[in-house]
Formats: sequence, structure tokens, C-alpha cells
Amino acid sequence: MHVATQQSPVTMTAHADAVFAARALPRHAPPNAPDPLAREFVIEGVTRAGKPFRPSDWAERLAGALSSFRPKGLYIGAHLTYSPYCVPRVVGGVKCVIVNEALREVEPMAWDFAMNFARDNELRLHERVPGEGVL
Repeated sequence: MHVATQQSPVTMTAHADAVFAARALPRHAPPNAPDPLAREFVIEGVTRAGKPFRPSDWAERLAGALSSFRPKGLYIGAHLTYSPYCVPRVVGGVKCVIVNEALREVEPMAWDFAMNFARDNELRLHERVPGEGVL
């Protein structure tokens, strides 16, 4: 690169920040994140009989299948993430999927798919109070 056209890392970062600001696109969070007070449901990777659910990557598969259902609005990297309405987590050493009730508003069939998945596979399902406990 020619010396006259070189930019310092600070200048390049400032330029990138200006571009993001001009487009009004946040870098990390969607503009319409799920309501933090919406009810959330935990699908545990344990059957009602107490056996671990298989395959071992079921939580990632379920969350991946529902990853296209997300809040409206464009943001950087959205296509590379799980939906904020359906995320895999490990809680107390057990693989789980946290399903936000806002998914029902976005796409009722996706909500039904997640709830029917839990029912059909006889997985434990319970409501989680938002903000309660660390996941």
C-alpha cells in the first residue's frame, strides 16, 4: 500500500464506526430484541423417564432449525446466529433449549414445532422466570 493511502488502525476503526452509524445498523444486537419480560420455557434434554435424550446435539439441531425466526430488522451477522427466541444452553450440566414465548407471535407454527418436539420426545418442559438464575 502506498504511504500516502495508509491508514492507522485507529483511523480505520473510526471510519468503520462512521459507516455503521450512517447505516443505523447496530453491530451486535438486533434493534427489536425479544421482550425481556416475555415468558420463557426450558426444554430439557432429559426424558420424563429420567434418561438423557439422544442424539447429543439435539439442542443445537432444534435451535438451528428455528434460527430463521427472529425479530424484524436487519443487523450485522444475523444469519450466523441462533434466533434469540430459541437458544441452546447447558443448565446444571443438562443440555436444554430456552424457547421465548415471543416466538409464538413471530411464527405460531415454529412455536408449535418446538412444543410438539418436547411432547413427542417426552422431554421435560418447564417455565423459566426471565432473569431468574444464570444460564
